[in-house]
Order: sequence, then C-alpha cells, then structure tokens
Amino acid sequence: MKILVTGGAGFIGSHTIRKLLDKKYNIICVDNLNNFYNPKIKINNLKPFLDNKKFKFYKVNICNNKKLANVFANEKIDKIIHLAARAGVRPSLEKPEIYAKTNILGTLNLLELSVKHKIKNFVFASSSSIYGNNNKVPFSENDIVDDQLSPYAATKKASELLAKTYHNLYGLKCTGLRFFTVYGPSSRPDMAPYLFVDSIYHGREIKKFGDGTSKRDYTFIDDITDGIISALDKNLDFEIINLGNNKPIKLNYFISVIEKLLDKKANIKKFPSQMGDMKITYADISKAKKILNFQPKVSIEQGMQKMVEWYLENRITA
Repeated sequence: MKILVTGGAGFIGSHTIRKLLDKKYNIICVDNLNNFYNPKIKINNLKPFLDNKKFKFYKVNICNNKKLANVFANEKIDKIIHLAARAGVRPSLEKPEIYAKTNILGTLNLLELSVKHKIKNFVFASSSSIYGNNNKVPFSENDIVDDQLSPYAATKKASELLAKTYHNLYGLKCTGLRFFTVYGPSSRPDMAPYLFVDSIYHGREIKKFGDGTSKRDYTFIDDITDGIISALDKNLDFEIINLGNNKPIKLNYFISVIEKLLDKKANIKKFPSQMGDMKITYADISKAKKILNFQPKVSIEQGMQKMVEWYLENRITA
C-alpha cells in the first residue's frame, strides 16, 4: 500500500508518517518546505525517514499542478492523507490570498488528480476554526457552519465543500477531519503551546489575548494521528469528523500547567482579544468514537509534560 502524505514535513505530517512507517506502509511525502516558519525545523522532521527504503520525498508545492501531476505519474499511489495547508488564523487576516491559493487551489489540484488516478481514499485535514463562535457546545458535525471568523477558516470550509462535490460527481471516497488545537513534541513554533513553553523557559514575555477565560480543546498529537490512520484504513464514502480531546482548557489554566512543569513564573503581557479568535473550541467526538473507534488518551497535564520534556532535550531557535 502506497500512501501520499502532503505537508509531510510539518508537525502533524511527520508524526503521521512515523506511525505509517511503523505499520509498514510505503510513503510518498510532498512538501514545499516553505518559510511560514523556519524550514530547518521541517527538514529536521524528515531526517529520521530519509534512510528508510519505504519513504520517498518530493519537494513540490501543491499549487504547482504540473509538478504534482508528475508525482502521481511516477508513483502508483493508493491513498492520500492531505495535510498540506497554510495554517494559522491570525496570519490569514494579513495574507488571505496565499491562504486561498494554497488551501483551496492546492486541494482542488489533489482532488482532480485523485479522480484521474483512481485514488481509493482521500483523507484531509479540516479545522475546528470552521465552527466560528458557535453558541452551541460541544461542536457537532451536524451544526450549521456558515459563520467563519477568518480567511483560514473559510478556506477550510471551502475544502470540505470541494471534497463533497468530488464525492458527489465521481464517487471519490473522502473523509475530512476537523482537528482541534493539536499540540505535542515538535509542535509548530508559531502556536501557543510552543511559544509559551519557549518564552516562559527563557523568561520572556508571553502575550495573553483577552482575560484568560477563553478555552481550547487541546488535543495531543498521538491521539490525532491515531484518528488519521483509522480514517485512512476505514475507506468511508464521505464523512466530516471531529478529532478533539472533548475537554476544553481555559487559557489561564493552560499557562499555569506550563509554569508548574518548568518551575518558572510566566511574565504575562495582556492584550485585548484578537479579531478572528474564537471564545471556545469544544469537540463533540461521539461520531469519531462510533466510526473511527477514536478515544483520546492523553490529558493536558500528561501531554504538556511530554512536550516540555521534548523541548528541554531539543531546544531550537525558531
């Protein structure tokens, strides 16, 4: 079985590849190693796989349809895990055109090639940001999601619509996974878990937006990758499924967990709530439990301990 993983040099992608290789899958990794954050981090993520005969890497931008088509022509791909995207809510407010191009056009290119090459299953990353400031919690896949708060969220909604269209037109099996604030070892350096650990450790200021009562459904990376691989193996016709921890954590408590693990007090600078930020993310995971046998195992305290241990062993400047 040959699996294409897009965005495989990223945080979630590299963890997913590691588990897939453990399961003896053949992996084709596509990533353009862009400079959204330090490309050296992505290169380091790939290093453990480079000597594995079951792993092959292509430096390709998913918006470059010609080069992407060459990958499909060269490799007999069976299934796809599409994780490549421009990520981040706040940066999408500044450069919405890049988000639209990568997340919508890039996904469209992959869907087209999937139909042409008779891909058996197309699993793709969506986002909890799709729910916007949904008043009903926890967030269910049955909720109406027409009030996104950022261009990033809107591009993820568009990707879901495109996938559903390709399923309707061509019978392409697609599963969209709405991730809820994924964190863990080798976490993206632009996200709060890494930023807070790094800044508190070095005694630098951390930025706290709002009064600290906002909540996030932090989900440990191993739980997320278990859900991804379960979706890959299931070959569902078309589904949208939440992958979250089902336990929202207040920002103030999240900071206190890191303080305790590092035995350092945070130097907090307060800011107003940011445009585009959600008040809460909270996943209803009943569908994931039923269809994917998904059961998050790692608490925020356990997960952040693993992340802090990784950080202390592998500190890098990003």
